[in-house]
Amino acid sequence: MTTALAPASASASTEPFDLDAYLCGIDTRLLGVAEGRRALCALDPLLFALLYFPHHLRSSETGEQISFSEFHIDLCEAAKRWHRQNLGPAEIREAWVAPRGSGKSSWSFLILPLWALAHGHRRYCAAFADSATQAEQHLTSVKRELEGNALLRYDYPDLCAPAIRLKGSNVSDNRSLYVARSGAVFSAKGIDSSVLGAKVGSRRPDLLTLDDAEPDEANYSAYQKDKRLGTILNTILPMNDRAVVQIVGTTTMPGSIIDDLVKSTVLIEPADWVRDEKIVARIYPALITDPETGEERSMWPQRWGLEYLQSIRHTRSFMLNLQNDPLARDGDYWTLDDIRHGTLPALTHQVLSIDPAVTSKERSDFTALAVIGFYAPERRAVVRDAWALRVAPGEALRARVLAILETFPNIAGVLVESNQGGDTWKAILHHLPVPVRTVHQTAPKEVRAARLLNHYQLGRVVHERRLLEAEAQLVSFPKGVHDDLVDVIGQGVEVFLGKKKQANVTSGSYL
Repeated sequence: MTTALAPASASASTEPFDLDAYLCGIDTRLLGVAEGRRALCALDPLLFALLYFPHHLRSSETGEQISFSEFHIDLCEAAKRWHRQNLGPAEIREAWVAPRGSGKSSWSFLILPLWALAHGHRRYCAAFADSATQAEQHLTSVKRELEGNALLRYDYPDLCAPAIRLKGSNVSDNRSLYVARSGAVFSAKGIDSSVLGAKVGSRRPDLLTLDDAEPDEANYSAYQKDKRLGTILNTILPMNDRAVVQIVGTTTMPGSIIDDLVKSTVLIEPADWVRDEKIVARIYPALITDPETGEERSMWPQRWGLEYLQSIRHTRSFMLNLQNDPLARDGDYWTLDDIRHGTLPALTHQVLSIDPAVTSKERSDFTALAVIGFYAPERRAVVRDAWALRVAPGEALRARVLAILETFPNIAGVLVESNQGGDTWKAILHHLPVPVRTVHQTAPKEVRAARLLNHYQLGRVVHERRLLEAEAQLVSFPKGVHDDLVDVIGQGVEVFLGKKKQANVTSGSYL
């Protein structure tokens, strides 16, 4: 199995799209007149694409043939809801994560916005890309269609003509903003541009599109991710909390904004911002494994043949750009091959390791917890589970610890890093059914990580199952957005495998 990720969509297609059958269901008499075409397309963005943008649906990669993947079909099905007016706050907020080369920009920055604006479903589309240059290039493509697409101009003349002032000049027709005679508005900006108060007249955007809004990993960092996420949460989404929101992209690095959205589909506790903003993510890897039969198939056979995908599945580029796998990046320390999965013959000891955060605020570190088991005869450790949480350093943390102790009843003690907070943690974690020991870390983070990596590479540490968040932090260390789980796993493993144990582990007195 190439990836644990599968299409996450309530309407995800399970059968190949039959274009011929779809076309047979259309009354061709209506296609002969503008009124008929507009009526047919009003609630059918797929037909709109076929009629007005067939040149964007063909490419040399698909043999110049028109074809659709389940990603495209699901995009169109979801867009049909955009015609609804008077949406509630955060009612339609969706993220679509698909491979590079899957036509994301053509659909999200051109076809679907123009379909919505042409029929009055949305009146003002504000589209954002990684840079102003990138966004303006997309808007240039839109304007090229409005100016040169003969059928589009014939059927939607008021959309294709710019609004004119009484003195004869355009209301607005520049590199970043277009206002149509119909009143439709299309703006395109870099995501870090100044967008506050982006109204045209009294109207605010009612369609917010973010397309590939993050740079590649070579030009990205944890600081930049936090800054960009802050722009999205504090500036772009508040432009209109009732707007349709469509986020489209490909994973650029572990811990990135798109990576948070990918992991929200497979983690029990997704990133706070994804949950708080009510964003529903849908993931489309290029190579999909059927969960029932185990058979593999291509998401878009006309674009990527199954044999081709299977031939490159071992490469990092495949995992990052086609699978959107959060473990795609090999870091300066761990590689994917260093992480083994399995169980130990038996467990002689177990400990709950905690690296607590002093606050639960959005910008603070996470509180990291990990259950580490140990099999003394082989001197090997197993990471049974690991969590990175925003949890208040008080009774909420204690309640979480008690729940973990109940789930893993053979845990013999709790280990808490005390570099921040000191012995306060013993007071917070009072009256636990197992002893609590605090540890003050003195070695630099990189030194501790190197010791932990050595245990992994010698086969002394395994993971009981795939731990997405923990493994993403390991392989991206030290350049990843977060490393709390690296610390907490290292702390727990060191109790059992470290050279300076404070007691004989086999006696059970390691705490």
